[in-house]
Amino acid sequence: MTAITIKDQEYRDFCRFLEAQCGIVLGDSKQYLVRSRLSPLVSRFSLSSLSELLQVVISGRNRELRVAAVDAMTTNETLWFRDTYPYTVLADKILPEMAASKRPLKIWSSASSSGQEPYSIAMTILELQNRRPGMLASGVQITATDISQTMLDTCRAGAYDNLALSRGLSPERRRFFFENNGDGRMKVNDKVKRMVNFRPQNLKDSYALLGKFDIIFCRNVLIYFAPDMKAKVLNQMAASLNPGGYLLLGASESLTGLTDKFEMVRCNPGIIYKLK
Repeated sequence: MTAITIKDQEYRDFCRFLEAQCGIVLGDSKQYLVRSRLSPLVSRFSLSSLSELLQVVISGRNRELRVAAVDAMTTNETLWFRDTYPYTVLADKILPEMAASKRPLKIWSSASSSGQEPYSIAMTILELQNRRPGMLASGVQITATDISQTMLDTCRAGAYDNLALSRGLSPERRRFFFENNGDGRMKVNDKVKRMVNFRPQNLKDSYALLGKFDIIFCRNVLIYFAPDMKAKVLNQMAASLNPGGYLLLGASESLTGLTDKFEMVRCNPGIIYKLK
């Protein structure tokens, strides 16, 4: 039987490795998460134990395994139209405010996971254009990034099973924006899919090659980072926004003590941040 226990020192070493790789801080009591996420890799890579796997990952001797381990630790479930209010604020305030732009608006979904957030943004835009024909005539470009290549492949495929579709997606949107994939799943239609460009990005690295944006979604990402990493990400995002640009964070996330480059904008409901 494969051993699935983790010694305290092995866990601490892996925590340091993971933070160095992608900024994620696990804390002192997430051994269960490491076990559940990495145990399947033990047999996949023909290793004898989770301890051996951790040693090989940290040593860097097997690049494929290292990538798979980071992939497993950074993959998180998400919802369609998560928390609802960001998409309401996007449609009712931010996009109308920017509608007069003579160039395409650029939106960045900075941790796209399995694609629900960027595709929800695209659907919100299409619904707004349907209600207000002629709005955003210059177009909207959505860039969606993630550190996980596995997740990016899932995003590009845009196909989801019934469980994934049941999490936050109304029957009306399912009918309007999806089509049968032929394998029991539904896939986002081409009108939605062509609005989004997926590409890899580690939030620890420079964002310069991504260009400038008018709106950045960085929702439920900062909660995994240490304070200095949070500050680094936020200041780099400020530098990536065009004048008057907006940043949208997760419901439990805050800029307090991390950056002074944004002003808080209270909406009803929710809070967003505008570049000073």
